[in-house]
Amino acid sequence: MLITLTTDFGHRDPFVGIMKGVIAGINSDTQVIDLTHGIPPQDVMAAALTLRHSIAYFPRGSIHVVVVDPGVGGARRPLLIESAGNFFIGPDNGVLSLAAAGAESMQIFQLNNPDYQLKPTSASFHGRDIFAPAAAHLSLGVAPAAFGEQLASFTKLRVPKVTQRHNRWEGEVVYIDGYGNLFTNIDERDLTGQSRDKLTVAVGSSVIRSLAPSYDAVKPNELVALVNSWGMLEIAAYKGNAQQTCGVKVGDKVILSADA
Repeated sequence: MLITLTTDFGHRDPFVGIMKGVIAGINSDTQVIDLTHGIPPQDVMAAALTLRHSIAYFPRGSIHVVVVDPGVGGARRPLLIESAGNFFIGPDNGVLSLAAAGAESMQIFQLNNPDYQLKPTSASFHGRDIFAPAAAHLSLGVAPAAFGEQLASFTKLRVPKVTQRHNRWEGEVVYIDGYGNLFTNIDERDLTGQSRDKLTVAVGSSVIRSLAPSYDAVKPNELVALVNSWGMLEIAAYKGNAQQTCGVKVGDKVILSADA
């Protein structure tokens, strides 16, 4: 089985390498892929969105480990979720919910069997002591039910809803990538039936006339709006940084309107 890792650890500290070492010590034959370790610190929603829009490009049966865990060592539970033939391992803080949701069948287990944890188990590094060992043992064929008790529910995140009134949609910035591109919660499906050259996007004090087919439809450093690879409305600056240009952050409003 293939294991992916998604964390907010970055690359300065040894945490990612240690998790890989734990996995290799249990199953040296499994493949481990770094999805990203650049999630903004403690940004559970960013991690959940990243995972949701990535899992389709991995083989069915992959094990996705996510460690964005502000409440590590506290009351939140460590989870293993089996959903649509894939496996998700991480804290019960909503980070797994966008990727795991929607399947007809789902099984949720609490990772509380000490036989599959490192000892002593740290209160501050469950990525090393609980999540990485669980992924490695699962990749060897250990049954999900062996890791702990089955649960009926888990914490779920909700992407903010887009509100629509007549020819106006009000959404918000939900993610900002490393280029400063602004990902919104306005979905391509919200634009069904709309002429994209007659749409106007307002974010911060900036206004963009019409949606473009690609980044280079404008001059360098000019703002452009388009539907991105996640199927979401994105505001970018060609060869520039839209976040800096617009001076906005996650949660700020984005208004989309259509000419009458």
